[in-house]
Amino acid sequence: MEIMNKIRNFMESRIILTGAELDIFTLIDREIKNANDIAKKTNADERGVTRLLDALVACDILEKKDFVYSLAPESKHLSSDHPESVLPMVLHMNDMWDNWTYLTEAVSEGKNPLKVPWTDDTEKNTKSFIGAMHVAGRKLSLKIAEILDLSPYKKLLDIGGASGTYTIAFLEKNPQMRSIIFDLPEVIDMSKKGIEEAGLKERTDFVKGDYNSDELPEGCDLALLSAIIHQNSPRENLELYSKIYKAIKPGGMLVIRDHIMDKTRTSPPDGAVFALNMLVATNGGDTYTFDEVRDLLETAGFSDVIIVNKGENMDCIITCKKLS
Repeated sequence: MEIMNKIRNFMESRIILTGAELDIFTLIDREIKNANDIAKKTNADERGVTRLLDALVACDILEKKDFVYSLAPESKHLSSDHPESVLPMVLHMNDMWDNWTYLTEAVSEGKNPLKVPWTDDTEKNTKSFIGAMHVAGRKLSLKIAEILDLSPYKKLLDIGGASGTYTIAFLEKNPQMRSIIFDLPEVIDMSKKGIEEAGLKERTDFVKGDYNSDELPEGCDLALLSAIIHQNSPRENLELYSKIYKAIKPGGMLVIRDHIMDKTRTSPPDGAVFALNMLVATNGGDTYTFDEVRDLLETAGFSDVIIVNKGENMDCIITCKKLS
């Protein structure tokens, strides 16, 4: 039955996540290809590792010949050595696993009583979260930069800019533009690394802070909230929009990228599922309809609130203006 296949999907997911957590795919990519050597490298039980490797073969993630394992062609991105590795995103999903375990409790109580926010977790988990955001934004940021005409704008305020993925895309597309990345102290060092690697150090400033408790840098005519509003409750978003309205120049624009739900709250489908991710992982985060976003933006003082792009993969774009 198809419904039973869907129910069993968690097993295959857990198999792959455990392989990623043990970094097995990178080890195999580095020519450590038999169960005994992989067990030694991961300090794990050889029988347990062998069963995991064989299950990964059964899932078409690995291939096996004469007790030697190799990556299936579509699995090479699971190695940290691949130039377009998705391993950080997979590790972030592994971190998400614990919170999703308590979905029943979160649905019953309206919040997860045992949640582990990524900001309260280990440095390793923070790194995987920021790495995951970079994986998600690597190609999407180029698409967003292409869709938006930002030629009138001179200075971007990238709020919660993470590794700088969107700043990089916006600056490369708009040579007249400079940027300020505003993020938590533990994230800014990662931001600096990404910006330096892109050769944009001279056009980017960095400000450490928490948008929930600190004022935002002033003097920019463009602000970006990329995958931010779903982390917040409506009250937190209103407070954030009000801070942005105060910080940017008259005539400035705010760009929001996120899931934007239809009136039924069932489409895009990924957004409906992601709303549950916010239920188990945040105090009040959610995915929002256009009307919900527009109403709060207008309450904060913004005008000309429009949807620039509708999409299925957190690529909906809303823009609004500060007219005076």
